[in-house]
Amino acid sequence: MSRFHLVVPSLLALSLAACGSPSEEAETATIQDTAQTTENGVEIVADALPTDLASAVAAEWRGERSERDIWRNPAATLEALGVDPSGTVMEIWPGGGWYADILMPWINGNGGTYVAAHFPVEGSSENRVRSRERFIERYSNADRYGEYVLADFDNNTGAIVEPGSVDTILTFRNVHNFMMGNYAEKAFDDFYAALREGGTLGVVDHRLPSTREQDPQASSGYVQQDYVIALAVEAGFELVSASEVNANPADTADHPFGVWTLAPTRRSAPRGQEAAADFDRAGYDAIGESDRMTLLFRKPVSE
Repeated sequence: MSRFHLVVPSLLALSLAACGSPSEEAETATIQDTAQTTENGVEIVADALPTDLASAVAAEWRGERSERDIWRNPAATLEALGVDPSGTVMEIWPGGGWYADILMPWINGNGGTYVAAHFPVEGSSENRVRSRERFIERYSNADRYGEYVLADFDNNTGAIVEPGSVDTILTFRNVHNFMMGNYAEKAFDDFYAALREGGTLGVVDHRLPSTREQDPQASSGYVQQDYVIALAVEAGFELVSASEVNANPADTADHPFGVWTLAPTRRSAPRGQEAAADFDRAGYDAIGESDRMTLLFRKPVSE
């Protein structure tokens, strides 16, 4: 049995009660007479749902998060990954929702379905459980973010959703985490099973130069592009394209605290230790964020 359920958020209580879906007019234009709610103490009234990607990226509700667009290139990335907002789009481990802020209203505005494959409650650390709870709370405005599906994914879960029910899966900077947990092969197998034939998988992650030796557990946070392609192909995918939209030639991928030496983490000491006051950050800050691969795969269609 697949381990997922429909989430119909409410700001007053994080209940799973049913709620009416947006009208056809709301899916093609603007939601009218939106019920007043609050988000982070700010009143929300009658949001306009973005039907095009540019409007979703430029949305006012993204706030300070948009300052990272210069490094993450969300519009160009989602275009390179061929995301269709009218379909069923699953994001793996959306975390705090940097991409969800863009994807959920855009998908909602086009009549699609967003699936958040988040950390499961059972067997997860307290930090991961809190991450899931914060996600549910942040995306409790159903008029803006839609009636999304909340699913479970990690090294111990079974099928993420009903097999063959998803059009697009997106995973941003997660492959190295799967490798650290020794379940990268399982992850790609799970993605393959969830996708319909012809469905697509978009992968973005920190890129290790091909001339460097790959640590099987990606302890630095960097992964060779060919290694990721091999994982996907082994699971049954075919490579469609490899974009350089998130490339950063200034990143040498050999930093003292791995990719986390760079922004936005900006680590100056080993994890768990206090920041080093005398650590010279200037050169690392000048690099910006990491060099990243942007890969698009497809699940083949049976003859």
